[in-house]
Amino acid sequence: MRHAREVTYTMLMRAYATASKTETVASNRKTGLKAADIANRLRSEKEKRTDDKNEVPVSPLQNRVNELKQFTQQLQSIHPSVLAKALYRSTLYEDQNIIAINKPYGVPLHSVDGIRNCIAECLPLLAKITDGIQAGSQLHFCHSLEKESTGVLILAKTEEAAEHVQTLIRSHKVERTFMAVTVGVPVPSEGVIDIPIIEKEVMGPQPHFKMGLSPLFKVNDEGDGVTRVRANRQAQNAVTQYRVLDSTSGCSLVELQPVTGVKNQLRVHMALALTCPILGDHKYAHWNKLAPQKLPEGTLRRLGLVQSKTRYLPLHLHSRRIVLPRVKGQGDITVSCPLPKYFTNTLKRLQIPLPGKE
Repeated sequence: MRHAREVTYTMLMRAYATASKTETVASNRKTGLKAADIANRLRSEKEKRTDDKNEVPVSPLQNRVNELKQFTQQLQSIHPSVLAKALYRSTLYEDQNIIAINKPYGVPLHSVDGIRNCIAECLPLLAKITDGIQAGSQLHFCHSLEKESTGVLILAKTEEAAEHVQTLIRSHKVERTFMAVTVGVPVPSEGVIDIPIIEKEVMGPQPHFKMGLSPLFKVNDEGDGVTRVRANRQAQNAVTQYRVLDSTSGCSLVELQPVTGVKNQLRVHMALALTCPILGDHKYAHWNKLAPQKLPEGTLRRLGLVQSKTRYLPLHLHSRRIVLPRVKGQGDITVSCPLPKYFTNTLKRLQIPLPGKE
């Protein structure tokens, strides 16, 4: 078992800066520096120091906005090889069949338009530096994890191992636990959401597609009961177990366990079934438009934000733990991942107690 390390911006930039500095020194040795170049550089540095002295102090609110803005953009300036090494250092568990890493925020599993880095591009290099993988072999995804989500991501060292884990997931033998901060307090505080999900087209000034609910029941005409309706053939069964761990200031820390694995399932069930969207979910906080999440004044005040800057809030959905069953005679494999720093900072600002260590 390795000691888990979060893939932080500082760690990545330190590695990136070291590589860049080496390249710059080598380049200067080849080309040489002219006197005019040195003079211009010294002049620029002097002007920058003067500007820094005259700079208006930044407010705590603006500092908070800058912190979130930098966080949402941090991993897109990092070279894929640096990201691959950082992912390996974030290893949570490894054996002869699988390796579990701590997926960072904002990095998709596969290439997406406008996004430079993705986990798939890092897999060849990650395979080279991972123990127990033969030359030329690849790592394989065992399950999905959204771009904005963080936490445990299982990779298999062989196709057979990947198929085995995927079969366990399909047969509901793998226990997956997520942590989420929600805007609102779910009622009841514990339960099971069993509502199918279907992709729908949202009409309006900005037509787009979203996953939505496709209920099997509706309120009857008298309003005192429900009647069953015909199921939509395109809808997918979706079941989520949830439990409120703590709540204050109109927000909650919720434990989520998806029984099924439908696209955006946890976000849709929380936002549309319980009307408690996940903090930072700018897609499902509104149904008929694409806009930053709107937060209550009290929540904004505790988070140190104004409404016009909520677009920088990251999605607070973290893959906390995965339990894989082993063959007879051996114990289950439990892989846990600590909450990312931005998540714990939010809990502290909202005055919600941090969950116990696992």
